[in-house]
Amino acid sequence: MVRRLELLISSTLVGQDVDTLLRKQLGLSGSMVRRVKFLEDGILVDGQRVNTRFFPKEGQRLSVRLSDTQPSMGTVPREGPLDIVYEDPDVIVLNKQAGVPVHIGLGHYDDTLGNFLMYHYQQTGQVCDFHPIHRLDRGTSGLLVVAKHPHAQEKLKQQLHTPDFVRSYLAICEGNVSPEQGAICMPIGRREGSLVEHCVRPDGKYACTHYHVQKSNGSYSLVELRLETGRTHQIRVHMAYLGHPLVGDFLYGTENPSLIARPALHSWKLSFLHPICHIPLSFQCLLPSDFLNLMKKNISKNT
Repeated sequence: MVRRLELLISSTLVGQDVDTLLRKQLGLSGSMVRRVKFLEDGILVDGQRVNTRFFPKEGQRLSVRLSDTQPSMGTVPREGPLDIVYEDPDVIVLNKQAGVPVHIGLGHYDDTLGNFLMYHYQQTGQVCDFHPIHRLDRGTSGLLVVAKHPHAQEKLKQQLHTPDFVRSYLAICEGNVSPEQGAICMPIGRREGSLVEHCVRPDGKYACTHYHVQKSNGSYSLVELRLETGRTHQIRVHMAYLGHPLVGDFLYGTENPSLIARPALHSWKLSFLHPICHIPLSFQCLLPSDFLNLMKKNISKNT
């Protein structure tokens, strides 16, 4: 199953060559045009291969291949848990389970979300590679979107850190977060001497997290957070900087398996513009059982 974009040449488009039509009308980048023009089925007019200097006539149909020619060897297909929230020929939105890494890394070569997704593509006959847009920490659960081809990936990555691409999280933090809402705009960089840990530091990269306390009982707070930027461990670092680390955060707070076996963070809302048809898409997913149990037992009511 190969994904293509098509354009019917109207009278107003006559006189423009294929290169112009691909860029101006179909929104392909220069790198995408360079990639597809060397493929046998990359650029077609009425089913026949053409080069980018070709001038289509009125009524002809220009078609361009978006799908990868073949998956890379980097992410091997492996069967695993995959909760699909939404899927179409261009994007797939997933509800990631806590404990599942998104990307291949040390000690995780065939048990990642990428592996499970490649298996899904294989089983459903889709010619797709793994094209992530953003990431979630291994311990974080919830929504993330993955593109199915390089063009969709480019378009969605352009939306990151703009009002068109919004990520909202829920976290359970230690203590009574005060003030109840605000923005944490502090630069983040790697902590010296550590390969994993990050911290607020003056020479770090700009990072901004908006937060709003939903519930609190003095000991714990349920906080909604919205990312303006996407630095590594951003929410965990910023909340720890405020003195209210996430419950169960072994790296920036206190590990406590009796409460929850991971940092209490869930990506619960996600919205973006569809990369092809530009329709706004919004998603929300339920809280996982461990997060819900922690909230019910420790944040029983508003204060």
